[in-house]
Amino acid sequence: MDERFLAVDRGSAYAGQMASQLSSIPRKSLNTRQMETVERLFTAAGELLDEFGHEQVTIRTVASRAGVSPATAYTYFASKEHLFAELFWRLLVSSPVPELTGGTATARTQQMAADLARLIADAPALAAAVNKGLLGSDPEVQRLRLAIGGLWVDRFRDAIGEDADPDLITSLVFALSGALLQAGMGILAYDELPDFLDKTVAVIMRGNE
Repeated sequence: MDERFLAVDRGSAYAGQMASQLSSIPRKSLNTRQMETVERLFTAAGELLDEFGHEQVTIRTVASRAGVSPATAYTYFASKEHLFAELFWRLLVSSPVPELTGGTATARTQQMAADLARLIADAPALAAAVNKGLLGSDPEVQRLRLAIGGLWVDRFRDAIGEDADPDLITSLVFALSGALLQAGMGILAYDELPDFLDKTVAVIMRGNE
């Protein structure tokens, strides 16, 4: 992922910007029928990703699997990149935050990184899709990109403490996003991410207890 994924200018400014974006991704008010349609689209997209991979998935194929028209699907998602990004966001926010039992900031941060890595490793097709999708210029994708970065910032701050150095948090988020990118490029296997990040966090946290 390039700098557009994390919208980084400087470490401290980055952390503040990301944290300010950590809120539920707003949608237009949806009635029950519309919510059901959106859920069908998400379900269809997840199935198609697992079956065919992100290159073969389009809004049209998702709409067809969900039993709605492409025009209807496009009222909810501006592009397939938007759909993939929102699927990934939903995965992150719907997963329970781990109980951090480590006795040191390093141990707690390793626990948090391992939990995020496992979420990614358990959804390799979605991870591959979002690797590419989050680089899009669609405003909806940009908004989700900031929110995802903000969630990661908040999770690492929770692990270290409220007085954590913003530059330290930036380094940890870079490590996580870089690991996601390397897995997407095939340099790392997705199931290697937890161990890779465990070692990387130990290096980054050295001297920052």
